[in-house]
Amino acid sequence: MTEALKDLALPIALAQVVDVGFEWEWDEETDEAHGCDFEPYERFEAPEETAWWFRLWTGNEEVDGSEFRFFGATGAGDYAGFWLARPGAPIVEQPVVYLASEGECGVIARDLGDLLWSFAAGSGPYEAFTDPGRRTQPNEAFQAIAERYAPGRRRSTAEIVAAARAEFPGFSDLIDAMCR
Repeated sequence: MTEALKDLALPIALAQVVDVGFEWEWDEETDEAHGCDFEPYERFEAPEETAWWFRLWTGNEEVDGSEFRFFGATGAGDYAGFWLARPGAPIVEQPVVYLASEGECGVIARDLGDLLWSFAAGSGPYEAFTDPGRRTQPNEAFQAIAERYAPGRRRSTAEIVAAARAEFPGFSDLIDAMCR
């Protein structure tokens, strides 16, 4: 195991997001959700855990998900994490991906800075993946984190997701090729 995989500590900015946390609730009267359905981990998921569920998710015993560093999930079991697509680049410069429990997947941010601004705009990974243009309630605590770690990069979630998908158009094909 490489030294990088032994260190499961989150980048400082992401650890600060974890400290703030996400709120999510379902309004029975309006039949609408408020907030973001996302449960960030305190540390990156251990490689052994990623390998176990990634093999189940793909139906492929030959893959181990080692090209990903997952940092959170939704209540439905969807995962969000970094895709190590840029050789030699630090984790914070790697694209962020979303893998849904039913097999859907996509790139939702070009890097951690973009993800921070998506959080600041009021979108979690699920919201960015399913409806990046939806009306959201900005999060002031996440805005402060984004301004600290990715100053001058404020954009809407729709712009962030569109740029990520344009830069990495073959991600779904890569995942499809791993599935059996």
